[in-house]
Amino acid sequence: MKKEKKDEEKTKVIRLIKKRRKGLLRIVFSRFGIILLLFIIQITAFIYISDLLDESFEWAAVIMLLFILIMFFHLFKNDMDSTAKLTWLLLMFMFPVQVSVMLWITEKRIGHRKMEARLNELNEESRNKISQDEDVINAPDVTASGTNELCRYLNLSGNFPVYKNTEVTYFPFGEEKFKAMLEELKKAEKFIFMEYFIIDEGHMWGSILKILADKAAQGVDVRVMYDGMCEMSTLTSDYPKRMAKLGIKCKSFSKLQPFISTHYNYRDHRKILVIDGKTAFNGGVNLADEYINYIKRFGHWKDTAVMLKGEAVESFTLMFLQMWNLTEEKTQWEKFLSCSYSVPSKGYVMPYADSPLDDYKAGENVYIDILYRARNYVHIMTPYLILDNELESALKFAALRGIDVKLILPGIPDKKSAYSLAKLHYKYLIEAGIKIYEYTPGFVHAKVFVSDNIKAVIGTINLDYRSLYHHFECATYMYGVDCIEKIEEDFQDTLSKCREVTYETIKNEKLSYKIRGGIMKLFAPLL
Repeated sequence: MKKEKKDEEKTKVIRLIKKRRKGLLRIVFSRFGIILLLFIIQITAFIYISDLLDESFEWAAVIMLLFILIMFFHLFKNDMDSTAKLTWLLLMFMFPVQVSVMLWITEKRIGHRKMEARLNELNEESRNKISQDEDVINAPDVTASGTNELCRYLNLSGNFPVYKNTEVTYFPFGEEKFKAMLEELKKAEKFIFMEYFIIDEGHMWGSILKILADKAAQGVDVRVMYDGMCEMSTLTSDYPKRMAKLGIKCKSFSKLQPFISTHYNYRDHRKILVIDGKTAFNGGVNLADEYINYIKRFGHWKDTAVMLKGEAVESFTLMFLQMWNLTEEKTQWEKFLSCSYSVPSKGYVMPYADSPLDDYKAGENVYIDILYRARNYVHIMTPYLILDNELESALKFAALRGIDVKLILPGIPDKKSAYSLAKLHYKYLIEAGIKIYEYTPGFVHAKVFVSDNIKAVIGTINLDYRSLYHHFECATYMYGVDCIEKIEEDFQDTLSKCREVTYETIKNEKLSYKIRGGIMKLFAPLL
């Protein structure tokens, strides 16, 4: 029996290796290989022309110098994070002309203005499509906890009511979420909306796709959306056409095109499933086999998710429709937001989204709000730890005023650069009294904040620059919900499988991590 299990695991690993190898060949010999080549040609031409102008024409050199000085002073008065400023300054020192132009392109938002305008239009159009129950937001416990203030802040950038009458189920592993997903998908009668950062063909997606195809044949409106980067790694560029043959509406977000653009910096990192406006799933689990430990990539994959049933589901319906309709002319809001569904339950739930195209750092500020309001503890699970000044200060401040702050990070990394960068923060956080642990069985992909047995956030938002500044994200904020106790129990159970980071372990860390981390720190805001 043991030999059979071992052989099965070996077969899965071999299948994964072959699949990745095939994926690489597909990139090289597909239109994306051509796109990548065109990118390289454009960048090379850009560098060559700027150097030629700088060296061959005095007037061009003077203009370039003035331009560099203008961008230099513009950078100083910019309100971006100070660490990001230092990164840009370093790059400008090394490659003054090229980096100054890239900074100008970034600041002018060349490449994503149209998307930004359309998203603002959709936000305004949908602002009154779902409404806040004033009795809920003004409830004494909501007011006392500061949840009402947080809700008002989040509504500056969108429409994110706080709800009662929503039952929340917590899944401590991807396998449990997957099982529940299959059960709920089979119940669909009107519509299924799926928006995921990664979809990869395999056991998990194959099982889901079979149900989606059956439901589409029954007349259910099935829509699937994934990030355009999937076409570089896991799916073919004609995947929407293949899905259309099954009766499934499908599109990718921000497809790569052969032109340099700031558009590509903003990825759809969200994970949303909505069924009939009654049930929603959110969390860190993508639709690929490693997320349910069907295949092993970095040891045991630890991930989490929540399932909502009740009123708060309409927020996830709205979020999906906003993203889906970025490229549509007309949105059918009422058709999908008229599914009133209430499940009497304890506590309050507030789903919310974070966009890189506005001035509100919603994802980061929700985390900071929890840290500042905590009375006893804040326990965190995150795959990455690449902090800006504000979040690092909030973590330290919480610990220094006596709050039990604990972080669980991966023991086996998926990205060595991110792992090395995380380790640079360890010493300074430990000095402030924060306790850090690494999950020895494998990789932690969960994004969990739980505090004082009364507040929690489960979603897609990592503690790194990508999530906090550059990605479209979403999460579920909970106050006084029954499953919060289970979230803390899961944290403690995960903690029992971890090794603690100490001054001694930091001192004995591999030299390669220290060197790599030191180098990568210089470019952390751009990673």
